[in-house]
Amino acid sequence: MVEGERHKLKPCVGVMIWKEGKILLGKRKGSHGQGEYSMPGGHLEFQESFVDCATRETLEESGIKIENIKYLSTSTYCRHENRQDILIGLFADWKENEPKTYDHEKIGEWNWYSLDNLPSPLFYPSELIIDSYKTGKNFYDKE
Repeated sequence: MVEGERHKLKPCVGVMIWKEGKILLGKRKGSHGQGEYSMPGGHLEFQESFVDCATRETLEESGIKIENIKYLSTSTYCRHENRQDILIGLFADWKENEPKTYDHEKIGEWNWYSLDNLPSPLFYPSELIIDSYKTGKNFYDKE
């Protein structure tokens, strides 16, 4: 660690969105997970609830609205230098709008996928949420 640099804790939310038996995944662009497939999600803002974060991030990234948001899992992991992520995994139902790709967002090329036909490679936080859904495991400590 460089002198004066601090470790950062980054609380974030990821949301598995269901529509007609499939989940929404988009292809990441930019330096963080480029080319990997991810669910909507992002960092929790100060004084924001998990549900509000999931709702906001999903709308900002894909243009869709969600409902029936429920808790799935909690994870913590270190995949980036000087940073530890704390992930709250949620699942929700699609409510309205079709997914759109926005040039200014870090995810695009949205599609609906069945759990037995997922694209590859998956973004690590999305892998954890999918594993939780499939196995019922809801606690991942420093993976």
